[in-house]
Amino acid sequence: MPDAPAAPRVLELAGGVGGAKLAHGLQALIGDRLTVVVNTGDDLERHGLLICPDHDTVMYTLAGIDNREWGWGIAGETFAASEMLAGYGEETWFRLGDRDLATHIVRTRALRDGERLTTVALRLQEALGVRARILPMTDEPVRTHVRTDTGWLDFQTYFVGRRQEPEVREVRFDGIEVARATPEVLEALAALTTTADSIVVAPSNPFVSVAPILAVSGMRSALDAARARGVPVAAISGIVGGRAIKGPADRMLASLGGEASSLGVARLYVGWVDLFVLDGVDSALEPAIRALGFETLVTDTLMVDDAARERLAHEVLEAVAPLAARRR
Repeated sequence: MPDAPAAPRVLELAGGVGGAKLAHGLQALIGDRLTVVVNTGDDLERHGLLICPDHDTVMYTLAGIDNREWGWGIAGETFAASEMLAGYGEETWFRLGDRDLATHIVRTRALRDGERLTTVALRLQEALGVRARILPMTDEPVRTHVRTDTGWLDFQTYFVGRRQEPEVREVRFDGIEVARATPEVLEALAALTTTADSIVVAPSNPFVSVAPILAVSGMRSALDAARARGVPVAAISGIVGGRAIKGPADRMLASLGGEASSLGVARLYVGWVDLFVLDGVDSALEPAIRALGFETLVTDTLMVDDAARERLAHEVLEAVAPLAARRR
């Protein structure tokens, strides 16, 4: 009997909760054939520790220890350390859970010992039994800042400290001019060669989750090279019915001169995405999105439970597979 064909390789571009949920569904289908490239522009330093929110959200989700109620952090978390820090007069608006602190302590110590961020990330994932690989977009520090009507704010001050209330007028990525895609990221992209392989853009914020990844030197050219080999790119809208599933993407689309809709997201992805996935609520926008040059998939994109995550992942892979054959 001939060997069964290998599962497809998938590289996901991800940030935050939407990226974690989709990665969870993909990992259930293809296991270690999944690589997730995560945004590091949201990273920050607190209490002398490096915090990597997007990486850790994906890691905890794929390890099965995430807090489903909050959408971030670890299940069963406590905050005794944060309460003690507050007692010492430290700012605790960005609360770190007691179990979560262990991740940041191990990461920060290893970096101070000269290890690369990617190496540390992979070791943390292995310790938690994660099957997929989660790769930081770069080893160099990149920090997202947003300009509001009262000036520039680092991303976490805007997102957590100010509860996403100020209008965002501009976005910048400090450090992006020296950031380079890591060998691991470039190797993962170069490995996408079969007709079933694909790149999937999570339903993450286009401005502060996806854009920083694309801005890293070497990333866009590697993506373009994969597409030139016939590897298709699918993107899932994080806007449903004019509202962001989570976070401020809808308000950013409006304040940055776009349209808070799936069509508004699709316009940002013209030229490098082949298949655009939108929710059935927005089916009336499908003709306009197809007119931009996309193939489309209209389905239920709300990943409300494990079954929904796996279903959406399966539907995206089924829809994108024929595109690979046509692109070759």
